[in-house]
Amino acid sequence: MISEQQKPVNSGFGAKSEPAEVLAGIDLSGKTALVTGGYSGIGTETSRALVEAGCEVYAPARRTDVALNELEGIVPAENIVEMDLANPKSVQNFVDDFSSHVNKLDILINNAGVMACPEMRTPEGWELQFAVNQIGHFVLTKGLLPLMQAAEGARLVTLSSTGHKMSGIRWDDIHFNDSEYEKWTAYGQSKTAASLLAIEVDKRMKDSGVRAFGVHPGGIMTPLQRHLEQEEMVALGWMDKDGQPTERVAKMFKTPTQGASTSLWAATSPQLNDIGGVYCENCEVAAPTDDGENARFIGVNDWAVDSEEASRLWDETERMLS
Repeated sequence: MISEQQKPVNSGFGAKSEPAEVLAGIDLSGKTALVTGGYSGIGTETSRALVEAGCEVYAPARRTDVALNELEGIVPAENIVEMDLANPKSVQNFVDDFSSHVNKLDILINNAGVMACPEMRTPEGWELQFAVNQIGHFVLTKGLLPLMQAAEGARLVTLSSTGHKMSGIRWDDIHFNDSEYEKWTAYGQSKTAASLLAIEVDKRMKDSGVRAFGVHPGGIMTPLQRHLEQEEMVALGWMDKDGQPTERVAKMFKTPTQGASTSLWAATSPQLNDIGGVYCENCEVAAPTDDGENARFIGVNDWAVDSEEASRLWDETERMLS
């Protein structure tokens, strides 16, 4: 079932809106936020904008040395704590420690992720993209829900992608145990999962004041592309043979600051006070995918916002962790 709220709200913002625009007049003083991957690419810009709006930001990091360097002068060093999303025990240890000295969490932005990496597996045998983008964030989110419930009107933002259109959840073989690994299918599945996590959290928690949103940040050249060779980016049409963005991409792609704006809008906008469990893009609630020529890039496929799929994924993820 697809929410009737999955339709644009005429936000007044757009694809190239900047953080300062979407946060204009919004005071986050006294609020606490946690941003995974908050020290790289759009994550850094998300952290920066939240801090500038008065929020206290925490940035758990697998590479704390890199995070300390990237966030110097933005996030206090004591708010940068080690956490590895590929390791559920590491995530749970972070949750336990964080919960022992923070009494509420107003904003959780699941921003970290891996994209189109070569086949890698965790010690549990899980495919890495699903392990990081879904399982690790699931452990984190579920563990922090009591702190979000303790806040007034907390919001969860999970970063999905238009890549979700490449694959729904592969229920028969999520971890590519019985089929040949295909990195883009694996990425697409993990980004569908990110959206479905928001759908399920919203359903479970909206009566407790917690609302959740899946977000496609837009196309941005960031370290997320680190596993792609230039030749592949040329083949994808992202880059010309000289290593420069193609004309089409230059028009469509966003800057890292613009890429942070939809997350920030979903996390803070009063326009969404009575809305949740939806997928957003370009600082707007997305329309369902239509049959137009831009269907590959615009809108959300049903499988990424289906509440029955979301419930099934929650149960399946818990089963993997049991």
